[in-house]
Amino acid sequence: MRTSDNAAPQTQAFWGEIAPCDHLVQIYEDELAFLDVLGGFVTGGLHAGEAVIIIATEAHRHSLEARLKAAGIDVPAARAVDAYISLDAAETLSSFMVDDWPDEERFKQTVSALLSRAGAHGRRVRAFGEMVALLWAQGHCGATVRLEYLWNRFCEQEGFSLLCAYPKSGFTADAADSIRQICDAHSHVADREGTRTRSESSFKELRKRLNPSA
Repeated sequence: MRTSDNAAPQTQAFWGEIAPCDHLVQIYEDELAFLDVLGGFVTGGLHAGEAVIIIATEAHRHSLEARLKAAGIDVPAARAVDAYISLDAAETLSSFMVDDWPDEERFKQTVSALLSRAGAHGRRVRAFGEMVALLWAQGHCGATVRLEYLWNRFCEQEGFSLLCAYPKSGFTADAADSIRQICDAHSHVADREGTRTRSESSFKELRKRLNPSA
């Protein structure tokens, strides 16, 4: 479902006004919904003069870049000045995982290097990370929660905004406690219409949707 023409300016303003340290989560049921949110998050940042770091699967990176080009974004030019940094999620994840667990120091080194490039000349930075979704899909619930908290702590320390996304199909009742902890690690819930909520009731609703038996 597409947003109306009247809603478009409001959605664009929403994505352009993400605050430093905001840590958003999207739980999506279809790829188009996911790409709508990711595209809005990235174009909003680039239009606001921010740098964007994308750590995603190859398929999602290709789909995103096609959308950016269709929206008039000069992706090669942005990439040339590190305003757009795109990395493979699996390769980046492997750089700091030790025995199926995120190593904090290696994680800091990996992300710090990216932030240094993206934040050159005083640019604000926003990032999208799909590594948590890969861990979750592999059944590493504890490692997923740990990585979310490492991201959250780093967001607060370094002052960048972060979007995470998970396919709804990956959530089961067996992971109820991990679902709660994942929700608790985020400041906002995001959806394709540009709605951002941070109330406790919104997270309760999200947890209920992911785990109806709770």
